[in-house]
Amino acid sequence: MYEFEAKIEVIGINPFVFVPENILQKIFEDAGKTKRHIPIKGTINDNLYKQTLVRYNGEWRLYINTTMLKNSPKRIGETIEITVSFDPESREIKPPKLFVKALTKNKEAKIVFENLPASRKSEIVKYLTNLKTEKALEKNTEKAINFLLGKERFIGRDNP
Repeated sequence: MYEFEAKIEVIGINPFVFVPENILQKIFEDAGKTKRHIPIKGTINDNLYKQTLVRYNGEWRLYINTTMLKNSPKRIGETIEITVSFDPESREIKPPKLFVKALTKNKEAKIVFENLPASRKSEIVKYLTNLKTEKALEKNTEKAINFLLGKERFIGRDNP
């Protein structure tokens, strides 16, 4: 776990801090990579968080959302205490069994799903995974299959 203090800055409407270069280098070593998103965990003012380091406009940033720091958009300019470390724990979200079963039954939908960009697949799986009731999951699994077949809208989209 690496510790530092940083001033909250903003880009657009998104509060963030820069991670010091020496700590970034250690995280890169721990993660075994220097590209793409890097999963991290730590504390902000002693509150636990999980987040992802991202590179934007050539700079690595740790975006600060309201679950990490209450009222973060109103705290621009404040200096906060941060700990950070690479988080090797998988963040993969497994699709609900009902959806997997539906894809197995419908080969055409399965082919379409498998050929979607990773971000679109993830969007569908996250949506289905976050449903609260079995009835909602059943209804939305059917909608997802129909969406993959080009028959109806799903998650605000017309086409897969």
